[in-house]
Formats: sequence, C-alpha cells, structure tokens
Amino acid sequence: MTENIKSLALRLLDRFDEHISTHLLLFNNNRDSRSGPYFNSRSGPRGFTGLHGVSFLGIAEILAAVLKMKEWDVNATDCTGSTALAWAARRGHEEVVKVLLERKDINPDLADTIYGRTPLSRAAESGHEGVVRMLLDREGVSPDREDTDRGQAPLSWAAESGHEGVVRMLLDREGVSPDREDTDRGQTPLSWAAENGHEAVVKILLEKEGVNPDRADYGGQTPLSLAAESGHEGVVEMLLERADVNPENVDDYFNQTPLSWAAEEGHKEVVRLLLEREDVDPNSVDSRTGRTPLSWAAFYGRVGVVKILLQRKDVNTATPDNRGRTPLSLALSQRHHEVTRILLDNVISDTAGRGV
Repeated sequence: MTENIKSLALRLLDRFDEHISTHLLLFNNNRDSRSGPYFNSRSGPRGFTGLHGVSFLGIAEILAAVLKMKEWDVNATDCTGSTALAWAARRGHEEVVKVLLERKDINPDLADTIYGRTPLSRAAESGHEGVVRMLLDREGVSPDREDTDRGQAPLSWAAESGHEGVVRMLLDREGVSPDREDTDRGQTPLSWAAENGHEAVVKILLEKEGVNPDRADYGGQTPLSLAAESGHEGVVEMLLERADVNPENVDDYFNQTPLSWAAEEGHKEVVRLLLEREDVDPNSVDSRTGRTPLSWAAFYGRVGVVKILLQRKDVNTATPDNRGRTPLSLALSQRHHEVTRILLDNVISDTAGRGV
C-alpha cells in the first residue's frame, strides 16, 4: 500500500459512516449473510466507522494508521450492534484481531446489542480456528457464554456448522459444557451436529464424557430422530451403535418415531438401517394422526420407502389413520399412481397367497 493510497483511504475512513460505499458494503453483506445483523436503510449506517470498516474488510496494513487518526472507542457498536473486534472475528481476519486484542481498552467478550453474541461466538460459527484460539487465550473471554437470541454457546454454534477443529478446541477448555441445551429449542451441540449431518463432530461429541446421546430437545426429538428426519445415514448409523440410544423414541409434538420421520421424508437408506433393528416396530402409530411409517410414505409418494417397508412381511398395509384412511386410500387421495399400483399389487399378492 503506497503512502498516496493510504492517505486517500484515511480521508475516506475518517467519515466512513456517511459515505455511499458504506451503504453498499452493508447492503451486500446482508444479502449474502445467512443471518443478521440487518442494515436499516432509513437510519443509515450510523456508527459504522472507519475502524469498523477496516476490521470488516481485514485491511491490517492500514489499521495502525486508522487507530492513530483520533481517540477511538474501540468497544463502540455500529448500526448492526457489532464492535470492530466482532466484525474481524466473524470474518476471520486474524491480523486485525491480534492488533485489537493488544489494546488494553478492548473488551474481548463484549456481546453485540442485537443478538447478544460475542466475538468468540461469531468466530466459532464461522470456523475461524486462528481467531478462536486467540480469543480463548485472552483473559476475560468466557468460552461457554450463551447468546441472548437463541441461547447458544460457542460450542453449539461450532457444532451446528460442522467445524470439528473449533469443537475440539472448545471441548479442551475448562468450563465448557459439552451437553448444554440452548434456550430456544433445547438442542445440545450433539443434537445440532446430528441434525445437520456433521459426522466428524458427532463422533467427537459421542466420545466426550458427559454427553447424553439420547437427550431430547423441547419438542421431544433426540439426535437420532433429527438425523433420521434429515436423512443423514452416517450419523444414524453411529447413533444406532450406542446401547444408550432408544431407536423407538417418540417425540412430544408430532408423536413420531425416527422410522416414521425417515419414511415421511423419503430417506430410503435410513429406513433400511432402522428396519434392521429388531427393536424397531415397522407398524408404530403416531398418536397425533394415527399414521404408520407406511402411511406417511404413501401419503407423500415415497416409492422407494414403500418398497422397502413392504419387504417386511410383518408390515400392516391396511392400518387406518385417525380419519379412517389406509395407506392405499392416502396414496389415491394424493394421486401417487406408482405407490397406488405397488400397494394394490401387494394386496392382490397377499390375497392370492392366502387362497382368497
């Protein structure tokens, strides 16, 4: 960076929150970001100073000059509720984080004012191992602090996003609870990792003492139930190997078993894995709708699942739901012609086999 460019940059950054480039920068970030904070176009990007801009972009070469421009409140929050350190941590700018953490007036554990998330929480979610390591080594940073929006700690965010390196770092820290529930859905780090199919993280957590592999969330779904619903075969297989996992767990809200969820969503291999278990009932009926796994598969036209279920001789093809509809009538009602044909062929075959 030449001195001329640096001089021009400093002129821009001195009144950065008034410049059109700041509007564009934040609008673009909100468009590409999976979650907030969101930029309010009416109020403008107030508080998004040159220091925030440099931290956002990770321009370490000019950071020292920016810090010398004037007396900065390095803990000031911008229009998104974020500090300069939060932006640098969230985007993985290690050099910027390092410089900011060297300041005695920095609060390294300051949460944003909208979601209550700390720089460590943001870095953990994004998988920035270098930043996470720096923050964990800084005095005053709580490694297990929950946010105020979803009640998730850094470990939970890292597990949800599948960052095994960050998960290992956090689990090695004293004071980090490996089985902490969030306050929004009651999910643990294992539950989040299972739902999103992060096999490596699931394996790490299952090997950790104090982790309950069968712990249900507020809706009554266990890690196995969530993995089955989402179709993550590898995770389902790992969980089924555990003697302390109940493959027939019924959730509290929909009253469905893991097999029922997998059948409804059309996850053939997960259905196959569950049916291999002797302690899994292929005819389990959920009390909310009265449907069996076959009923759910028929209703949604899951041809492959229907075929797999019918390979079991003990599957009841005529169980009515709470409204008196059998798998065949459900398939007919939704005009799933292939499923209807398969079920009719099964009825004819079964009738012939009994000599009727």
